Amino acid sequence: MKIIHTLMLSALCFSSWVIAEPVQTISADSKQYLYAGRIDFSDKKAPELSWPGSSIKANFTGTSLAITLDDQLGKNFFNVFVDGETQHPYVLEAKKGEQNYVISTALKPGNHAVEIYKRTEGEEGATAFKGLMLDKGATLLAPPARPSRGIEIYGDSITSGAGNEGADNGVDHLLSEKNNYWAYGAITARNLNAELHTISQSGIGIMISWFPFIMPQFYDQLSAVGDNDSKWDFSQWTPDVVVINLLQNDSWLIDREKRLQPIPTDAQRVQAYIDFVRSIRAKYPDVQIICALGSMDATASPKWPGYITAAVERMKKENKDTKLDTIFFEFTGFGGHPRIAQHKANAEKLTTFIKQKMNW
Repeated sequence: MKIIHTLMLSALCFSSWVIAEPVQTISADSKQYLYAGRIDFSDKKAPELSWPGSSIKANFTGTSLAITLDDQLGKNFFNVFVDGETQHPYVLEAKKGEQNYVISTALKPGNHAVEIYKRTEGEEGATAFKGLMLDKGATLLAPPARPSRGIEIYGDSITSGAGNEGADNGVDHLLSEKNNYWAYGAITARNLNAELHTISQSGIGIMISWFPFIMPQFYDQLSAVGDNDSKWDFSQWTPDVVVINLLQNDSWLIDREKRLQPIPTDAQRVQAYIDFVRSIRAKYPDVQIICALGSMDATASPKWPGYITAAVERMKKENKDTKLDTIFFEFTGFGGHPRIAQHKANAEKLTTFIKQKMNW
């Protein structure tokens, strides 16, 4: 009997595909799930999460929990928070294809909460959520309330949270150490009890990227998986605040790498920024837009922040746009992607700014 029990435990710990007790699957189209982010609901029983920070929340009963995912590439990571335990989540490394992931078989009887949060980006592929597996007889309860406030952020690897869990003296390109949950935007949204949509891609710029597409071609997609023809319906959700944190990659690729030829003039750089901000303004005529930069080395000198300041001043003058502001996150001298401590400091600055601006 003891040997059988040990074998069952080993199966749960190492294969993670089966639950010993009878289970039921609660389909992804249940009204009891709270989805957040740009999520593709073309197949309501298998909605696709591709943008960083996309999430699913649910309340449920029972003593066990498993998740069914169908991952495109086998490169995505998710945080699974059970009962609000955010400091020590279950970190789910998705395998390619459809798989069942056992999160727990030893929950206390009663009511529980779960949040499934995409740590990684569109370049890691999309993931279809196909439901939760619960005890036989367990149920989904009413979902948590959707926050009444909304923030949308357009950014690059900083906004995605690339490398933020890496050691200060370590590398910052590992997928396992990319965690959008601890990026400055996500922290700010939690500070302000706001729903967050993160539209970001590592390496992207406004004029040039480390790959063939730029943010003006990417910002309006439903799917974050590369440059594609999908279109997000901006009427589905309108934020109260938009934050734009771009130009870090432009600064490297234009000034250091000389990859954009002919090299744009200062006036052309300002105009490119204005054109992108105006495209956002056209989608959201009345929202507060905060034009940010940092905290990598694009803010080490006043040059690139100066382009943003000049662009905002022009738009205020020419368009009578009073809902435009700037904020810059100071370069700390750290050469890599910001780590969590830097993200927390930047989040505190952004949180304070938004509270004052929005009277939140």
